[in-house]
Amino acid sequence: MAISNIKRFDAIVVGAGGAGMRASLELARAGLKTAVLTKVFPTRSHTVAAQGGIAAPLANSTEDNWHWHMYDTVKGSDYLGDQDAIEYMCRRAIEVVVELEHMGMPFDRLDNGKIYQRPFGGHTQNYGSAKMAMRSCAAADRTGHAMLHTLYQQNVRANTQFFVEWMALDLIRDPQDGAVVGVTALEMETGELFILQAKATILATGGSGRIFYASTNAFINTGDGLGMAARSGIPLEDMEFYQFHPTGVYGAGVLITEGVRGEGGYLLNKNGERFMERYAPNAKDLASRDVVSRAMTTEIKEGRGCGEHADHVLLKLDHLGPEVINHRLPGIREIAIKFANVDPIREPIPVVPTVHYQMGGVPTNYMGQVVVPEGNSMEAILPGVYAAGEVACVSVHGANRLGTNSLLDLVVFGKASGEQVIKDLRSMPSPHRSLPKDAGEATMARLNRLNTATSGERVVDVLTDLRRSMQAHCGVFRFPDDLIRGVEKMKEIEERSKRTFIADKSKVYNTARVEALELENLVDTALATIVSAEARKESRGAQARADHPDRDDKNWMKHTLWYKEGNRLAYKPVHQKPISVQTMEPKVRTY
Repeated sequence: MAISNIKRFDAIVVGAGGAGMRASLELARAGLKTAVLTKVFPTRSHTVAAQGGIAAPLANSTEDNWHWHMYDTVKGSDYLGDQDAIEYMCRRAIEVVVELEHMGMPFDRLDNGKIYQRPFGGHTQNYGSAKMAMRSCAAADRTGHAMLHTLYQQNVRANTQFFVEWMALDLIRDPQDGAVVGVTALEMETGELFILQAKATILATGGSGRIFYASTNAFINTGDGLGMAARSGIPLEDMEFYQFHPTGVYGAGVLITEGVRGEGGYLLNKNGERFMERYAPNAKDLASRDVVSRAMTTEIKEGRGCGEHADHVLLKLDHLGPEVINHRLPGIREIAIKFANVDPIREPIPVVPTVHYQMGGVPTNYMGQVVVPEGNSMEAILPGVYAAGEVACVSVHGANRLGTNSLLDLVVFGKASGEQVIKDLRSMPSPHRSLPKDAGEATMARLNRLNTATSGERVVDVLTDLRRSMQAHCGVFRFPDDLIRGVEKMKEIEERSKRTFIADKSKVYNTARVEALELENLVDTALATIVSAEARKESRGAQARADHPDRDDKNWMKHTLWYKEGNRLAYKPVHQKPISVQTMEPKVRTY
C-alpha cells in the first residue's frame, strides 16, 4: 500500500532550530512555498539551550578582525577544519550578527550602546597571543534563547508554514540521478504518514548527543537527519569527533556555559588549586574545550577530584560578586541552585566534562550543498538536498569546535543554504519531478515491522545499553581495547535494534512509536562514531587515543566518511587552501 497523503512545496526544512529557521526565513522572504518540519514547537528546539554567545569580530571591546578569528578556528579545529569554509564563516560573521540585531535580538549592551562581547575559550588576539579577544556577542547567558525567539518571530512574519510535532522519517531519492525529491514524515498527533514533495530539502536536525549516557543535549537530539542520510546512502563525515563540554553539572549533565569562565570564573581541584595553569599557562581556563576537558579528566584520574567519590571538580565564580552573576549569568545561577543545589554567589558549582556537540555530520560545502564521492570527484554535489547547522559537516569545526562558534555556524550556513536553494530553484524548471514508484516503501516497511511485532527487545533496554556502551568505550580518553570491544558491542546493539517491538499499537500521539523510530537513527549515529574512532590511529582535537597520543598529519590529515551499507569507511582530503588568504600551516597546538 503506497502513501496516499502527498503535500507539495518548493522547499522543505527539516528542523526548526537556529539553522533551520535562518534557512526558512531566507526562503520564505523570497516568496518560496516553504514547509518547516519539527518534532517540537520551534522555540523548544535545542538552540534554545545555547548560553554563552555568538562569535563575531565586531571589536566593540578589544581590537579584533576576521583573520584572527579564522586563525583561532583553524587552530581550534586541530587543523582538520576546511580552511575555505572557515574563512567564509568568519568573513560573514559581522554581517549575520548585525542582521540579528536589526531583527530585534536583545543583545546585552556596553555603556556606549554597542553589543556586549565577552572572552571565550580559544579566541585570542593577534594570531594566538596570550591576550584573549572579546568576541562572543551575548544576551546574558541565554543567547540561543534570544536568537531562537527572534528567528521564530521573523518566520511568522514571513508566513513560513510550520508542521509542529511532525517527524521526518526518510529521504526520497530519484533512482535515476540520486536527487532528493522530498521526505516521508509522520504526523505525531494522528499517526498518519505523509509524503512531502519538494524541489529542495534542507536537513537542519541538529546533533545526536543522546548516543551517550551523560549529555548536555535535549531528549530530541537523536540524530534524525544523520539516520535519514545514512539510510539513503549518503556517507557521514568525521563522526568520531564529539566535543565534551568541560562544565556539565555533576550528576545532572545540564550545561554550564563557558561564559562563566569568560566572565572570570575558574576551575579548582580538591586542593583548591587552579590546575589549568599547569595545562595551559597562557589561556588557562579559557583554553580550547578539548584541552580543558582532558585536563579535568586527568585531575580526577590522578586522585585530585572533589567530593566523597573524588569524581568531579569545582567551578568557582563567587569572587565575581552578586551583581555580575545576577546581571550576566542569571540562568547559570538558576541552574546551579536547581540541579546542583548550590548558590554560586556563595559556593562553587560541581562540574564534569559532558558530551555536548558533534563536529561531524552530513558532508556539505560552504553553500550548504550535500557533497558525496562520485566518479573522479570526492565532492560531487547531490541535487535537491542541503544541510546546515550541527547536522552538517562543512567542516568548519574540524576535530574540535571553539566555543561560541556554533551559533555563528547556524546562522551563517542556515542563511547560505537558503541563498543557494533560491539560486538553484531559479535555474530549475518549475514543475516538480515525479516521485519514484516505490516512494515511501522503505518507511512503510519500517513502520509495518513495528506495528506487527508482538515480542522482541524493549526499545528502552536497547537504548540504555547503546548509551552505556558509548559512554564506556568512546569517552574523553579512548583506549584501543575499549574501542575494539565497543565496535563489537555496537554491532550487537544494531542487530538487537532490528528486533524491537512496541506494546502500544495505537495511532494517535503514540510516543512509543516515535522513540522506536528515533532509536534507529541513534544506532546508525553511534555505529558511525565508534567505527570511525577505532579506525583513526591518532589523537587530534576531541579524539584522544591512549595508544597514539600525538597528531599524525602525514597519515591522518583527512576526513573520515562512514557508509551504512557494509559499515565501511572511506577518506577524503582536508581543504587546506582558503578562499583569499594564505594557508594556515599545521603547528603544534598549545594554549
